[in-house]
Amino acid sequence: MSRIKSLFQYKCPKCESGEVFSERKYLSLGKMNANCSKCQHKFEQEPGFFFGAMYVSYALTIAIAVAIYVISHLLFESLSIAEIVGVIALSFVVFAPINYKISRMVWMYIFTQKTI
Repeated sequence: MSRIKSLFQYKCPKCESGEVFSERKYLSLGKMNANCSKCQHKFEQEPGFFFGAMYVSYALTIAIAVAIYVISHLLFESLSIAEIVGVIALSFVVFAPINYKISRMVWMYIFTQKTI
């Protein structure tokens, strides 16, 4: 459970204590650090490493869209499809910084083994 907690706190996937992003604010993109300040783990393991994070980002975006569609369709039955699509589009803008950070974190955590 601590590994999942570390992921959402933007901690290093190797030592789980160093910061990955220079800013911890959720609604800012922030600059990604090159290395962990604690264990010196290099976050971008090779050029283009984070291209794979786009797949994670796509999956998160679809999950958010489906969740918002279901919630808005069940709670607000009077909304038209066009209004629901507008709400979904607005949510993409609001959740973009979080989606960016979480998708990169998930991608790093998949390919980095924790030190014991």
